[in-house]
Amino acid sequence: MVLKRLNKLLLFILLICSFISLNVVKASEVEYYLGGEVLGFNVDTEGVQVVGICDVITQNGLVSPCKTAGLSVGDTILSLNENAVNSASDVAKVLNEYESGCFITKIERDNKVKLIDLTPAKDVLGEYKLGVYLQDGLSGLGTVTYYTSDGNFGSLGHPVSKDNGKIYNVVGGNVFNATITGVNKPSRGRAGELKGMILGEKSVGNVSKNSQNGLFGKIDKFDNKKHVKLSLGKGTPGKAQIYSTIDGSSPKFYDINIVKADYISGSNKNFVISITDKSLLSITNGILQGMSGSPIVQNGKLIGAVTHVFLNDSTRGYGIAINNMIA
Repeated sequence: MVLKRLNKLLLFILLICSFISLNVVKASEVEYYLGGEVLGFNVDTEGVQVVGICDVITQNGLVSPCKTAGLSVGDTILSLNENAVNSASDVAKVLNEYESGCFITKIERDNKVKLIDLTPAKDVLGEYKLGVYLQDGLSGLGTVTYYTSDGNFGSLGHPVSKDNGKIYNVVGGNVFNATITGVNKPSRGRAGELKGMILGEKSVGNVSKNSQNGLFGKIDKFDNKKHVKLSLGKGTPGKAQIYSTIDGSSPKFYDINIVKADYISGSNKNFVISITDKSLLSITNGILQGMSGSPIVQNGKLIGAVTHVFLNDSTRGYGIAINNMIA
């Protein structure tokens, strides 16, 4: 009986080891492909941000529920009576079901969560209002750094953050094809930007995560024939290239120089880079907003991505090491 139990235990251990080994093999089979193209992102965030306070016109005059409750521009409403609200439509649904009393409202302010009492007001049309302008979700353009053979992608190389630096808690979102239509060149102390537009209304993928090191998700139908397969590498000071889209929808290689490489830091500022490509400089004067995420290639390997531009010198900026981005 003891022998049988030992045999079963041994078999169980072997099965576990086989399972772990199988997973390791599968992970090693993931292949990486260069991004460089710009996509449109429509990101769903936790809560709805207050971007304006207004009055509600009632039968008894003007009332401002949010002002009375102490809400301020920049606050994020997370829930109303334990009903999570991640969009203006969520707020409208709760208001449509409102009968009386005040909402116990959870808000976030200055990175702290607190509860306040908020009582809606009935307007002259008989609808309950909070007297607030809300922003639900974020939209913009960003550059993809890499795709994997299973369709996952990493982009930006830095987080999508609020004005106070806090990272948005992303709860979903969609990805769209996009094209670059022009550039706004930088001036001293002001970053330039890529101008573009989303192509069509059909989503081509989804967003799943926003972290210190980028925005991540998955493409619905990844075609590896359209992309360059590269192994991952470690960057060193010297010549390199970025792969970026500054016109239309097709990325191109542009020469840069890696001035400094810092692999001790786990941040998204592992490289200091300098744009040396004359054709890129003539069009953009350097690094623009929207180029964040442009892959950095050195000696035929993907080593990182552009993340920031120096406001006092748009030809220089920071980059993240690829090992930090995929960690």
